[in-house]
Formats: sequence, C-alpha cells, structure tokens
Amino acid sequence: MSENIRLNKYLSEAGVCSRRQADELINNGEIIVDGEIATLGTKVNHGSVVLYKGKKITRKSNIVIYAYNKPVGQVCTSKEADRDSIFNSIEFPEKVNYVGRLDKDSSGLLLLTNDGELSNSIQKARNNHEKEYHVRVNKDIDAMFIEKMSNGVPILDTVTKKCKVEKTGTRSFRIILTQGLNRQIRRMCDYFGYRVVHLKRVRVMNIKLGDLRPGAFRQLTNEEENRLRSLVKGE
Repeated sequence: MSENIRLNKYLSEAGVCSRRQADELINNGEIIVDGEIATLGTKVNHGSVVLYKGKKITRKSNIVIYAYNKPVGQVCTSKEADRDSIFNSIEFPEKVNYVGRLDKDSSGLLLLTNDGELSNSIQKARNNHEKEYHVRVNKDIDAMFIEKMSNGVPILDTVTKKCKVEKTGTRSFRIILTQGLNRQIRRMCDYFGYRVVHLKRVRVMNIKLGDLRPGAFRQLTNEEENRLRSLVKGE
C-alpha cells in the first residue's frame, strides 16, 4: 500500500467491519492512528499504525471467500466462546468470519470471508438475498401448510416476508428465504404445529453447497466470486 487511503476503507479491507460501521467507530473515537484519535478525514499509508481496542489492525493483502459445509453440532461463534465453535473444528488458512449463522442443529452451506464490507452487504435484510434450505419435519405436510408457510408467518413480533416453498416429499419441503430471523424456519414450522427434524442450507445467492462433504471447505472460484460481487453491487 503505497498510496494514502481512507481509514474506513482500510478497516473494511482489514476485515474489522463494513465502511459504514467503521465510520461509527471513528466518530466514537475508538480508532487510533499513529498515536492520535482518528477522525473521518484520516487517511493511512504503508507506515501507519492503526489500533482498535488496543490491537494493531493490518489491512488484508489476500481477500478470500470460503464455502464451508457445517455439520450438525458445530456452533457459529468465536473459538473462545464455545468449544463447539466451527473454528475449533477446522483451521482456515486466513482469519475469516462467518457470513450469517446456522444454528447448532442445522447443517449446510456457510460462507466465510475476511472482506467485512462484502459480509455486511450479504447479510442486510433489506437487500433480499436468497438463501435456500431443504427441510424435513416430524409429520406429513399438505398443500395448506405450503401455502401458509409461503404467505408470511407471525413470529418474533413480526410477520415473515412472503417466500418460495415447494413440497419435495411426504414430510419434506424446499424453502427460499430473503430474510434471516433467528431460527426462522423452525419458528415458522412451530407456529403450525410442526417440528423440524432436519434442516440444511444448500444455497446462498449464487453459491451452491453442491457435493462438498460435511466439515470440508473450498475457496470460491473466480466466476462464483465475480458473480457474487456483481449481485451485491446491483443492490
């Protein structure tokens, strides 16, 4: 990095947070650059020392995005917070953070990246990014269940957005969401008296789980990454 760049961009590319969140940290006086409290106009260069919470922040030279097949039983949290954390089960080549969560009892596709701005854009509910799941419940489902699930369900003091739901078996269905409320699919099913016994995420936007085995990860192809970034920029 030979040129001066804006501090919020530096923090985003370091994987700390999005640019908007970086502006908030700067406004709150939480970022120190070369021994002084930074301002929104602060720029940094190759020799700058940037501190957040007393720790030196280094801009990433290698931005990566991984697709990971999370097994049931692993938790989306930090290594220190839970012994069942995904980061205690697998070592990624770069320090990355998960994009959205899958609960402990769910499996399937989890994206991880050190690009904070991309992660933030994917997770914003208002951007309506699709996430596809395969679900199995504890008793037979019918057309009425599919229709009710599709048209919005009152949970968590709100009503879920309309979504695409397709019956795939006597007790199974495919659902495509554009929001990510806490344990959303499980709560939706509970509302109608059904209990989820299997839930797997198979797609996030254009990224598919495919035949990636449980507990394995891969880096996105250039084509996948370019398409993903194109979808995000198209918001």
